[in-house]
Amino acid sequence: MDDRLERVIRQQLREAGKQFEEARRAYAEAKDDPDGDDSGADRYDLPTGDDGRARIVCRRHAERRAVAVDAEGRPSCFEADHPDCEGCAEDVRDGFVETW
Repeated sequence: MDDRLERVIRQQLREAGKQFEEARRAYAEAKDDPDGDDSGADRYDLPTGDDGRARIVCRRHAERRAVAVDAEGRPSCFEADHPDCEGCAEDVRDGFVETW
């Protein structure tokens, strides 16, 4: 098989896999909380303060923060395409984020 064709097929399969996972996760989240009123902090089992904000340690600035977390596991201070922020959001979703 031609190397370029093989590369294109692999890229398409990866993209299809990502779309499938996003759809599966969205379905599971909607099934668990059909009204969508569950906060991200509750969904990802993060400690919260009295105001309901998640208490996490920011990877980017190395400081304690009380932030809102959306349904996709992104803190309100999340900045797209920043490696520390992307890693933090992944850690929130995986349950390995540092908290206080």
